[in-house]
Amino acid sequence: MDRLPRGRHGLSPEFVARNQRDRLIAALILTLADVGYQKTTVSMIGRRAAVSKSDFYKHFDSKDECFLAAYDFAVGRIRASVTGACAAAGSVAWALRVQAAVVALLTLLTEEPALAAILLAEGLRAGRGIYDRYQSAVESFVPLLRDGAPDGPGGVPVPPATDEAVVGGVASLLSRRVIAGETADLKALVPDVLEFVLTPHLGTEAARRITSAG
Repeated sequence: MDRLPRGRHGLSPEFVARNQRDRLIAALILTLADVGYQKTTVSMIGRRAAVSKSDFYKHFDSKDECFLAAYDFAVGRIRASVTGACAAAGSVAWALRVQAAVVALLTLLTEEPALAAILLAEGLRAGRGIYDRYQSAVESFVPLLRDGAPDGPGGVPVPPATDEAVVGGVASLLSRRVIAGETADLKALVPDVLEFVLTPHLGTEAARRITSAG
């Protein structure tokens, strides 16, 4: 997030305020990745964003409130990436749309480790309020997975609880990897994650064929 030019710049107060707020959110995400939630302070966020402490408090009442805004921003980035990949895939088969979504998700988390950290590591350490947001975010991806999904092998419908378990399992796997400092390797998980997600609807053999061809 670029800083505003010094001195008179002719920008509206609304634009300046929005720019400051965005810089503070970006600074918090980067600072968390460096030192963790507990060690992050308002002063550290402000310095990184080039925003004074007094201006910080014009936007947020506390570090926690800034964290909530940053967490929601990070969830939005993930959602936009996944839904964008599905939309770009168009009307192709369900399995190929799922593949595009998995690749987009793991690519974004690999390329932006600070984003992965706030979503999948620091967010789980920041208290009940954030954990509830985490659970809500995870559950919100279940309808995306079920949209256009075929029945399971033998024509048996796949219950929503199965897809909830699948999405939750993927989130849990990624969280463990990020907490262990293995963010750089997340993209390598595409084949395993894709097979895991496809199997309830397609069966093991068909899921492996698609994964191998991908």
